[in-house]
Amino acid sequence: MPDACRLKPVLLTELDSVSKPHYRRSVLNVLYNLTLLAGLVLVAPYYAFKILVTGKYRRSIGQKLGVISVEATSALEGRPRIWVHAVSVGEVTAAAPIVAALRGKLPGACILLSTGTETGQAMAKKLVPQATAFMYFPLDLPWVVKRVISKIGPDAVVLTETELWPNFLRECSKRDIPAVLVNGRISPRSFRRYSRTSFFWRDVLASVREIGVISAVDADRIKAVGAEPRKVRVMGNAKYDSLASRVGGEAWSRKAAQLKMTADNRALVAGSTHEGEEAVVLRVYRELLRDFPDLRLLIVPRHPERGTAVRDLVTRGGHACILMSEIRAGRRPEGEVVVVDVIGELFALYSLATVVYCGGSLVPKGGQNILEPAAWGKVVFYGPSMEDFMEEKALLEETGAGICVRDEREMLAGMKRMLSDPAELRRLGAEGRKRVLSSRGAAERYAGMILRALGTRHQAPGSRNDAPGRA
Repeated sequence: MPDACRLKPVLLTELDSVSKPHYRRSVLNVLYNLTLLAGLVLVAPYYAFKILVTGKYRRSIGQKLGVISVEATSALEGRPRIWVHAVSVGEVTAAAPIVAALRGKLPGACILLSTGTETGQAMAKKLVPQATAFMYFPLDLPWVVKRVISKIGPDAVVLTETELWPNFLRECSKRDIPAVLVNGRISPRSFRRYSRTSFFWRDVLASVREIGVISAVDADRIKAVGAEPRKVRVMGNAKYDSLASRVGGEAWSRKAAQLKMTADNRALVAGSTHEGEEAVVLRVYRELLRDFPDLRLLIVPRHPERGTAVRDLVTRGGHACILMSEIRAGRRPEGEVVVVDVIGELFALYSLATVVYCGGSLVPKGGQNILEPAAWGKVVFYGPSMEDFMEEKALLEETGAGICVRDEREMLAGMKRMLSDPAELRRLGAEGRKRVLSSRGAAERYAGMILRALGTRHQAPGSRNDAPGRA
């Protein structure tokens, strides 16, 4: 008995040294799941109300809770089975050319594309015809992800941008399912949040087999958060590939006919605007009308549900205005201002623009995607808050196709200068478009990385999976 008592502290010390990391991970996992459950309890009444009263989320809630129908699983034909996740519209845009590249390398593969939002799902079905099937991503609850992964049985999982779901990734790791991160990016705001809890994300990132990021800045940030440097490669931005495939005369013709516009019409398109920005754009527009009385204004709020409020703002300013939903319902597009209160319109509407303002930048939101209008050959104005799109900002400003304005006065002066010199406007827009379209190739590199994670047993004969990344 005395010997046993003396031995106990020694054993506990040795056990403690072995189990500390595991114990810490277990505690963090419990805390994460408790926080997740508490959050779900808090938001459940809101979502229940939306489902019952408006029908929103009704299509997605079942699959999010792990209810996968026989019809859904029976559509998963072919091998290898690659599960690509893109949470919403922006990520779908990046995933589209990667899925196309994978389909070219593995024509017999089953490629499942999941999204987290219903708007993302609608965009995925439109932009990614190469996918075998579509579904909604499950909630990151342990019992839900276990059930869904068992039903899907993926050979590899591909997460777009920074979709890091701890329980999902750990379950994939337990089953030896390789997880790959593609088109990875970490904005300054996200980096600050991740950095404060890097002790947690280090373990989560350990479950990811390979990490492909857009830029060297993103590589440094994800390494600082906890990713192993040997896993991280700078691969470029797949959105360049996506834009190149979507630009075409058909989109312009369709939108021009819908809005009763011709090639001679001039338009200011304000895309992805947030509250506070529409008022600035309206004042600028009112001043521009003095010199350019034929100029039309198309406002596309970042959140379509704000459409009615934005229309009211426009009409209070004395402008005739119509909602895009009314045009879709058959009303003639009369008036000088159109407010777009439906999803999926912005990219095509940029084709009609003479000049563009890209929102989320005069207010502290980090900016929005300025590459979309640039791909159409448009000069793009934006405010100083572009933290989430610094690489894109630098690229366009090098060519003169991107113009940063600090306030309403600078926006008015810049737009008036551009509208007064159509030849220079076309020249700068063409330079920006050329730079955007010359930056293609990332999708192929990401596809090669995914093939490496899958292993040689699933490669198509003659396929190349050794596209180089830059460490």
